[in-house]
Amino acid sequence: MATTLSTRPVVPSGAAAPPRRHRFGSPLRKSQRVAGYLFVLPTFALFLGFVLWPILYTCYLSLTAWGGFGSPRFLAFDNYTRMYGDPVARRALIITLVLTAVTTAILTFVGLLIAVLVNSVWKHVGVVVRTILFIPGIVSFVVSGVLWRLIYDPNIGTLNQILGSIGLDSLQHPWLADRATVLPALILVTIWGGLGFNMLIFFAGLQGIDPSLYEAAEVDGANKTQQFFHITIPSLRVVTGLVISLGLLNGFKAFDIIYVMTGGGPNHGSEVLGTYLYSLAFGSTSGSIPQLGYASAFSVLTMVLCTLAVIAQLWLTRRADR
Repeated sequence: MATTLSTRPVVPSGAAAPPRRHRFGSPLRKSQRVAGYLFVLPTFALFLGFVLWPILYTCYLSLTAWGGFGSPRFLAFDNYTRMYGDPVARRALIITLVLTAVTTAILTFVGLLIAVLVNSVWKHVGVVVRTILFIPGIVSFVVSGVLWRLIYDPNIGTLNQILGSIGLDSLQHPWLADRATVLPALILVTIWGGLGFNMLIFFAGLQGIDPSLYEAAEVDGANKTQQFFHITIPSLRVVTGLVISLGLLNGFKAFDIIYVMTGGGPNHGSEVLGTYLYSLAFGSTSGSIPQLGYASAFSVLTMVLCTLAVIAQLWLTRRADR
């Protein structure tokens, strides 16, 4: 007959029994857990009230017709169908995508290039160059928009005056009043405002690269160009993913600088999702009748685009860590 051995520990006579384990840990750990929840609770409440609830309510409004008064009238997905057939909406989406793609590409490449130059070639004047380039990044986009609107002014603008003073009167132009030049002019201002910030991000990333990698490459006979493509760029993959993600986010939600400089004009030549959303919500394109439901659909579209940008950044970061 088989005998079953007990796995219960034998307690010597007179010795105290080991303390019984609680299901949820010791009382001290349980109190720490409760304290942690209490500390997080105010932030979580603020998140629910000022982030999650507005997002959910905006998604609901995007399915309705509402002018700000009375009860919203449920339309299901009619606003999104209308968006597809709206020529101004299609143009605003195209301009948003073009603005985002061009500014993100230029800011990423030029920001990296300047950071490398400041880190290697311009070491003695690096602080001065970094400060000069970063100043536009700390200036409000509203202030920048007013400043550049004066620069582009066809009558008293600095740009046309400079062209006239050097004998290039034929190049003088109403830059913000022509659909052919308004978007390039806005792209230039956006690059001017974001270049310094991207440069600093890349410059900080360069400080984390092991100098011995460059020393070993020089011993192997690699020149500066080869070191840039085979050491610098691969080492900055995570930083590059972050810069690209920020560029996409800023492009998709562009509003303030465009609204101040052109308001989406001329004739919707610089209309982006943000400016068209604003004009719909506050009635300037609909006979002073707000279309908050239709405008909310553009808010949801912008949120989806920003979410895709975050997903792209996470994908690039995860791929860079492999």
